[in-house]
Amino acid sequence: MRQRYLALLSVFASLPALAMNFQTRLENVEWKVAGDQFECRLGQPVANFGSAEFVRRAGEQAVFRLTSASRLLGTGSATLLAAAAPWQPGRGDINLGSVRLGHGEALLTSSQSQASGLINGLLEGRMTLVRSQSGSGQPVEIRLLSARFGQAFGEYQACAAKLLPMNYDQIRLSEVGFPRGLELDAPAKARLDKLLAFMKADPSVNHVQLDGHSDNSGNRLVNRDLSRRRAMAVQDYLLAHGLNESQVTLRFHGESYPLVTNSTAANRARNRRVSIELSRVAAAPSAAPAADSSAVLATDKPPAKPL
Repeated sequence: MRQRYLALLSVFASLPALAMNFQTRLENVEWKVAGDQFECRLGQPVANFGSAEFVRRAGEQAVFRLTSASRLLGTGSATLLAAAAPWQPGRGDINLGSVRLGHGEALLTSSQSQASGLINGLLEGRMTLVRSQSGSGQPVEIRLLSARFGQAFGEYQACAAKLLPMNYDQIRLSEVGFPRGLELDAPAKARLDKLLAFMKADPSVNHVQLDGHSDNSGNRLVNRDLSRRRAMAVQDYLLAHGLNESQVTLRFHGESYPLVTNSTAANRARNRRVSIELSRVAAAPSAAPAADSSAVLATDKPPAKPL
């Protein structure tokens, strides 16, 4: 009897551990859309687990994010699949690769290409399947059903169409070039228009620092004056389109900080530029009102570099 009992224990020990499955019941599946000019989200709550959503920031494509307040999943990685639904016989799963698990509430964030594969799968009626394991080594599977996805995806696309061209990280550091002369050309004005649109949409971004630069064609005094005039041309454009002088700091550096060596005409054209840095500046206390005009500085302190 003892030998039979030990044999049964051996059989059960050799069986794979049953997976913990998290999935919202079909009749309760709900896709939710939310967003603004800066970010759009398309998500589905996962019963007894947390939520999963596609997140698209302005200027970027979507990523897939899984969140949970629990610490069920361990460290390591998870596998993402656009899995064939049970009612799709003959279809195989599409393995979209692995993604590293995080330690915070956001358990994982996919790449943009992985998110695109999951979205295409849902549009084809596939399930989104996240396969990993718990901290104790037990297999875990989280499934998102495609029910009602098509209509929600249409609302999500409408949200995405209203996103700004760039997000703060992309636009915070930029520059406009002066390949010829001291006047702003069409590409420079288009860049500044995007900057102005972002500041209008997000009033907390309320300060602009301008750093003028030149090539080394003239003497140092002439080059410094040219860099000042370029920075002032950008400032004049910003002020003409709604900014206040108190929101702008203007600096000029002459030839001190070239992007590339001034060895060719093309390189010298690249060095004739104005670097732009956006920031959020707290309002001055009432005892110290803001200045009536922008700060204008000749400085040797290097400007921040665009991302």
